[in-house]
Amino acid sequence: MLQNVIMMADKDSDDDGDIGVKLETRPKTKRPPLYKVMILNDDFTPMEFVVMVLERFFGMNHAQSVELMLTVHQKGLAVVGVFSHEIAETKVAMVMDFAARHQHPLQCTMEKE
Repeated sequence: MLQNVIMMADKDSDDDGDIGVKLETRPKTKRPPLYKVMILNDDFTPMEFVVMVLERFFGMNHAQSVELMLTVHQKGLAVVGVFSHEIAETKVAMVMDFAARHQHPLQCTMEKE
């Protein structure tokens, strides 16, 4: 009787006797593209207003805001952050709305990184 059980087990098992585990490969997901948010220089928006915008909408401290505002002033523009499309779009809209409500021509744009 024991011999029959062994023979049956041999018939049911794989040829090499190993038990395999099927592995499924997951498709690699690409990270969503990131977008640079930039502030552009103009001759009319007060420097203090730009500092306030950087503090309020980009979470910078006062020293960081002043340094970046000076970069905008000297170079014509500066990247103020890199975000997903939705966040970048929202920040640009918020800055533009805030500047318009305060009657400043400050421009904020975004572009793909």
